Amino acid sequence: MITSLNFCDLHLSSPVVMLSGCVGYGDEYTRIEGFSNDDAGALILKGAYASSRPGNQPHRVVETASGMLNSIGLQNPGVDTIINEILPKQNTTAKIFANVCGSSIEEYALVAKAFHSSSVSAMEINISCPNVKKGGVEFGNNPELSLKVIKACRDETNKPIIAKLSPNQSNIAESAEACISGGANGLSVINTVMGMAIDIKKCAPVLGNIQGGLSGPAIKPIALLNVFKVFKIASKFQIPIIGQGGIYQPSDAIEFILAGATAVGVGTGLFYDPLLIKKINAYIESYMKENKFNSITQMIGLAHQD
Repeated sequence: MITSLNFCDLHLSSPVVMLSGCVGYGDEYTRIEGFSNDDAGALILKGAYASSRPGNQPHRVVETASGMLNSIGLQNPGVDTIINEILPKQNTTAKIFANVCGSSIEEYALVAKAFHSSSVSAMEINISCPNVKKGGVEFGNNPELSLKVIKACRDETNKPIIAKLSPNQSNIAESAEACISGGANGLSVINTVMGMAIDIKKCAPVLGNIQGGLSGPAIKPIALLNVFKVFKIASKFQIPIIGQGGIYQPSDAIEFILAGATAVGVGTGLFYDPLLIKKINAYIESYMKENKFNSITQMIGLAHQD
């Protein structure tokens, strides 16, 4: 297939990655006619902590202009349940990536160690979730802490590690370099953008957690710029990027690749169009043929003129 590629020494049949949180544990969209997880190159599972987590109080989701706010709070059954009960049910040609979470550096390392002995092909380290009170951006907005988290996970596994970077910081390139120094093999750019909504009748925040993560088309320009910035650092170390944030039509994926992404992540876009992955694959293949590209690698970062 013309759109297949190498990402962190893993063969992906498609450049499209299904993003953590939006596709649950791989069964969210399988009831939809015409949808198949096999159309994606990889599927990133919902975030995992060492033990189960109930998530935030409602409301948890608010629709916004050109997007949505979510404050799920990383609800999950715990890493052991995911490994023993959920992973054995996976039946797809897409690579399965874990999403590792923690409220402390030690917990991140513990979860990474557990996934090391599992069937996942890689681990995305979630140091950038904006809707949990402890963990998340507490680590991701501090390059020194980011490095420590990534290094602690690296010490527990030789599987590919992908650091998920937050846009809610002053210098995302500095954070990217810190994660690479800690042992990251890849980068996810970006996580959601902090935001809130207010109920004018109740004169109170809508979300139970007050703030949440904004996703959807509204954040695409922000995500694109951050991929562009991070590529300048990542390319020096030959570190691939999953570009994500606001992709909801096929041409968006091309923009992210030209900005520096090797693969592209779709999440909220699947709420708009559950068959988006098929359309992106077809569009990229058509674009490559029209512009005489033999591989996606030839397209990566072409928007950089220096």
